[in-house]
Amino acid sequence: MSTKTTISVIKADIGSIAGHHRVHPDTILAASRVLAEAKRNGIIKSFYVTNAGDDLQLIMTHHRGVDDSEVHGVAWNAFKEATRVAKELGLYAAGQDLLSDAFSGNVRGMGPGVAEMEIVERPSEPIVVFMADKTEPGAFNLPLFRIFADPFNTAGLVIDPRLHNGFSFEILDVYEGKAVELNAPDEMYDILALIGTPGRYVIRRVYRRPDREIAAVVSIERLSLIAGRYVGKDDPVMIVRAQSGFPAVGEILEPFSFPHLVAGWMRGSHHGPLMPVGLRDSKVSRFDGPPRVIALGFQVKNGELIGPADLFDDPAFDETRRVAQMIADYLRRHGPFMPHRLGPEEMEYTTLPDVMKRLAQRFVQAEMGYKPIVRRSEELSGGHD
Repeated sequence: MSTKTTISVIKADIGSIAGHHRVHPDTILAASRVLAEAKRNGIIKSFYVTNAGDDLQLIMTHHRGVDDSEVHGVAWNAFKEATRVAKELGLYAAGQDLLSDAFSGNVRGMGPGVAEMEIVERPSEPIVVFMADKTEPGAFNLPLFRIFADPFNTAGLVIDPRLHNGFSFEILDVYEGKAVELNAPDEMYDILALIGTPGRYVIRRVYRRPDREIAAVVSIERLSLIAGRYVGKDDPVMIVRAQSGFPAVGEILEPFSFPHLVAGWMRGSHHGPLMPVGLRDSKVSRFDGPPRVIALGFQVKNGELIGPADLFDDPAFDETRRVAQMIADYLRRHGPFMPHRLGPEEMEYTTLPDVMKRLAQRFVQAEMGYKPIVRRSEELSGGHD
């Protein structure tokens, strides 16, 4: 029986330089020292530490399975050590994503975002790690659908017999804590009916249908739903397996050539285009954005990370970035108006409710000539059985 390899990507905003701009190199070094010690002690097999904007990213491999307490403990210690350095440097929002002081055996529900998958390595095991900044987990809904269900994006769904039977999507209702698994292409319209509401329904995992092999996994942590208030945007991470029975790397990257609108950007309260960038542009500036995504390609061999390749650091995505800038220009001209600003249901977890609370007593009954009849769909507003 082959030894299984676990790939763990765990991220947190532990403080950044010049506001929400980018991670300071000294905090990356502090986290790297913790992971290097864990490697010497045999807890993890290999690692790569980097950043996406103001988020510290820990990419690790090991043989301990998902949700391992020692591996999560290593990540927590790395974030705590990086936070200590951030506070010494006076960095902004030091320790922002660490919502608890005491580690309880697992970082899930404590603030950091987590994407993990356990696999039996193929002879060649290419993976792509996506890291987004200034957006939410649902930002990956559209790309994942196109990667694993759209034949106009992924030619392999039509011409590769290993992909032709389709993929299963595990979709999580982040408000209700319930999940449903739907199959493509059979239930494609049902999938779209849910994931088209990315603030609520998030693709958590994707499986290859014939053998249930894991194909992709996304961090689904919503910080506002954990803390009950806005403490920063979620900035999700994702792992996708590529080639030889999975979509090719080029098919995995192709959806990001369209800078689709995602929620987040300034104060987590605005829609903006998701811009694919290389690591050198892993910093946010304009209106604390626009939202962006980085893709690092690795080979995994005997539990070791080989790489990375900086996949969006390519002139092939220059036009996408130009279009994203045009979209950003257009949306910014709306100022505080929708659709640039998020809708009221999303604004519940920002600072806007404090403003509304102050104004509540000043609202008076108005004569309209009719009594409004307001109906809401239970299925879309939380009325699940």
